[in-house]
Amino acid sequence: MSAHKYELMFIADPELDERGLKKLTEQYLELVTKNGGTVDNTDIWGRRKLAYEIDGKTEGNYVVVNYTTDPATSAELDRVLNLNESVVRTKILRKDAK
Repeated sequence: MSAHKYELMFIADPELDERGLKKLTEQYLELVTKNGGTVDNTDIWGRRKLAYEIDGKTEGNYVVVNYTTDPATSAELDRVLNLNESVVRTKILRKDAK
C-alpha cells in the first residue's frame, strides 16, 4: 500500500495544559509511527478563540501535524481522535491529492 502526505488539524479541550496537550498529541502520533509512517512536523499553536462555540466552548488548543502514512492508518487516526472526549474537532487533509 502506498503512503501519502497528510495534514491533521485538531482542536483539543482548552482546559488541557501544554504538557497534557503535548502528551495527547504524541499518544496519537505513535499510531502513525507504529504502522511504518513518519511524522514530518508538529506545530502546537496553543489556546485560541474558536470561530464559533463548540459544545459550550469558546476556546480550544490547536495542533497541526504533517505526517506520511497509508490511507488505512490515517483513517484509524481520525477514528480514534474522534473517540477522545478531550478532542473537540479534527480535520485531516491529504496533501498530495490532486
